[in-house]
Amino acid sequence: MTIRLHAKGLTKTFTLHTQGGIVLPVFDNIDLTVKSGECVCLHGPSGAGKSTLLRSLYANYKPDEGKILVEHMGETVDLLAAEPWEVVEIRRSTIGYVSQFLRVIPRVGALDVVAEPVIAKGMPAKDARALATTLLTRLRIPERLWSLAPATFSGGEQQRVNIARGFIVDYPVLLLDEPTASLDASNRATVVDLINEAKSRGAAIVGIFHDEEVRETVADRLFEVGSQGTTTVEPALAGAGACA
Repeated sequence: MTIRLHAKGLTKTFTLHTQGGIVLPVFDNIDLTVKSGECVCLHGPSGAGKSTLLRSLYANYKPDEGKILVEHMGETVDLLAAEPWEVVEIRRSTIGYVSQFLRVIPRVGALDVVAEPVIAKGMPAKDARALATTLLTRLRIPERLWSLAPATFSGGEQQRVNIARGFIVDYPVLLLDEPTASLDASNRATVVDLINEAKSRGAAIVGIFHDEEVRETVADRLFEVGSQGTTTVEPALAGAGACA
């Protein structure tokens, strides 16, 4: 299988300037490789640095050291050394990210919110909205809400719009931060289907999954983000414990 994402030697600290410049280590010398068709679950106790690692892989945070190598448009690119415009292009075509919270332009309707990523890639608006319609239907967002701004929706509805927006592009790399946290059983099952479909087409997925049943269904292996910044890799097994 093709290596889609390779994080090498990642080290991250936070400096607490409001608390006398205290340096807080988050993780140290992380090495993570994710192949096409593979889902890796970031695993470990609360505060271990899982969300920070996921945001670093999306270049929302910049690690102090290391490289994040991604296959983008037939070339290997170090995301941490890329120019800002390159990061934008990589996010548009290569790395998708589903966060816990939907952050979009206010007053834009849900259908257009979901369609926007593929329109930005050049898909005609009519086709993009048709694809968005399919995803919103699968995720049980009522048609009466499609023209409304998601800011007016419930938390679970906003999360489903967020998921639809994240899955509308066939990203080679997908980063998922607790995508099923606010969902009922039926919608969790739909998200599991979307993840498995992405794996089948060759996407490399890194995720945080609190739901043990979801994790055991989609994860091919666990990547332990331990205290003191240590990491280990283990197969994903039933009863492996919470991915908190």
